[in-house]
Amino acid sequence: MTPTCTWSRKPRGSTAADAAARQYFGSDGCGARLRRPSRRTIASATWRDVVFSVDERLTGRPPVPNETVARFAADNPDVAIAFASIDPHRGADGVREARSLVASGLVRGLKLHPPVQQFFPNDRMAYPLYEVFAEAGLPVLFHTGHSGIGTGMKGGGRHPPQVRTSHADRRMSRVDFPDMPIIMAHPAFPWQDEAISVCLHKPTVYIDLSGWSPKYFFADANPVREHDAQAQGAVRVRLPWITPDRWLADFEKIAIRDEVRPLILKENAVRLLGLA
Repeated sequence: MTPTCTWSRKPRGSTAADAAARQYFGSDGCGARLRRPSRRTIASATWRDVVFSVDERLTGRPPVPNETVARFAADNPDVAIAFASIDPHRGADGVREARSLVASGLVRGLKLHPPVQQFFPNDRMAYPLYEVFAEAGLPVLFHTGHSGIGTGMKGGGRHPPQVRTSHADRRMSRVDFPDMPIIMAHPAFPWQDEAISVCLHKPTVYIDLSGWSPKYFFADANPVREHDAQAQGAVRVRLPWITPDRWLADFEKIAIRDEVRPLILKENAVRLLGLA
């Protein structure tokens, strides 16, 4: 299992975005009733964590440098897997940092949050950044769907429209980067069926099941969704923000075939992240 959570230097609750996130999530913005884990907690975990910051200038939180994240993962290789985060608006400077991080071997992918970083995944501005990770065969993880960050704030906290899965499908996964692994985060709610369709159609596109209980995405009320996920292994990686115990308890109750369960829980993530 590979839970994930972002890091920030600035204490929670110190910005308007923090306060809005706390109200929306019911705690500190890292999932309902879930406190942001300390580095010591992550290092002592019994599961593997994908760790990253978010390089952005919208919320007022100073990002944790990628080097800090990479160093933590290098110091705790049994539990931590580092992803870089680079704001595409940084242009050539960001691309240089990406190339350096990839060449170092200290990061295993790229995390992007289009609503907070204020761009769309199929924006050609970001293509030079994608090229670095595509050449290395490393995955790019996009926040998709509803964003709790900015929810309830005036104008949504100046975030752009929410990111649909189709933004990752238009040309990007079809023509421009057909071999680059793409991860769509948080089942793309409320477009989770669209996400499964894209995933079924593109073998290099994956779905991350973080942030929502699995009971909402494998419900008996939606037999098409359930059938697709079972028959094709559409859901390939799970990085839950809700507590692992809660997620696993709900996962035990959903009606999917037994042979699909290990794929969702571990095996697809092992293959995608090259952990075998």
